[in-house]
Amino acid sequence: MSLTTDVIRSALADVLISEMEQDLVTAGLVKSLKVEGQDVDLELVVAFPAKSRLDAIRKSAIAAIRSVPGVGNASVSIRQEIPAHAVQRGLKRIPSVKNMIAVASGKGGVGKSTTTVNLALALAAEGATVGVLDADIYGPSIPTMLGIVGRPESVDGQTIEPMMGHGLQCNSIGFLIDKDQAMVWRGPMVTQALDQLLRQTMWRELDYLLIDMPPGTGDIHLTLAQNVPITGAVIVTTPQEVALMDARKGLKMFEKVAVPVIGIVENMSLYLCPKCGHAEHIFGAGGGSLMAADYNVPLLGSLPLTLSIREHADAGRPTLVADPDGAVSGLYKDIARRVAVSVSRIGKDMSSKFPTIVVQNT
Repeated sequence: MSLTTDVIRSALADVLISEMEQDLVTAGLVKSLKVEGQDVDLELVVAFPAKSRLDAIRKSAIAAIRSVPGVGNASVSIRQEIPAHAVQRGLKRIPSVKNMIAVASGKGGVGKSTTTVNLALALAAEGATVGVLDADIYGPSIPTMLGIVGRPESVDGQTIEPMMGHGLQCNSIGFLIDKDQAMVWRGPMVTQALDQLLRQTMWRELDYLLIDMPPGTGDIHLTLAQNVPITGAVIVTTPQEVALMDARKGLKMFEKVAVPVIGIVENMSLYLCPKCGHAEHIFGAGGGSLMAADYNVPLLGSLPLTLSIREHADAGRPTLVADPDGAVSGLYKDIARRVAVSVSRIGKDMSSKFPTIVVQNT
């Protein structure tokens, strides 16, 4: 049997990429494939952050190629390259930000900000460049959760340098006001402030910018969803019906403005007593699954009600930092991986490929 690219592709089709639930070829990871005599040269590109998995994928590809009779040398290179994906029609993405992901809840107090920070850290741990925008003007909590103090600098007097916390780029109104200062602003002032925080921050080549949305579904949220180029949204809820009511409203809002809902995260789903091991569904059971089924969106994962999550966030060392190899960190990593894979399946942003047409009078 002569070696051809089709023969090698057939062998590669046996390599399953578990994160995508597809084989290596169907998932589109094959960037280039060359066969010269007995030598095979393969280049793979992963479109989501997977630093911890790259070596295993490469070894699986080499094994599949060498299983083909007649193969001599098998050269396989692999890298991750996260592209910019499509946003709402008519909006252009912000320079230096490839993908913006809104993390919303509809209702306050369900752990949205804590989830946002840990998902951002999980994406960064897999090799992505990640930022967090604290869009909760009335109750900014991201500076505390990331343990960042001080005020941002402005090199040119017009733009703001992002603050850094645990490797994440960040900006928040919390950096610009006193800690105990109440923000007594009306809606237009809030939306203007958010727009400035987003567009006047000198983000540095972000693969993902996670936006920690404020609670609710009012004018501020609608303005953000309509005017900010968002790749997709993640809805955070607890199993409690009261929380699910508001989460449903948040989901419907994104649907109305053509922002894809990536999926649902069920927070505080289960309390496990650290002393006796008794499990208790304090906020009810299965609410996130039912909501996901009702709206035909994925349940990205469920997180427990754990004292350590709150303690780590309050101390400015989120769970992914304080206990990176722990069980809860593993849950956040799984959810972040599902988010990134879902984003990778959204159509790429092709706006930069289209020519600019200028009409002139001649």
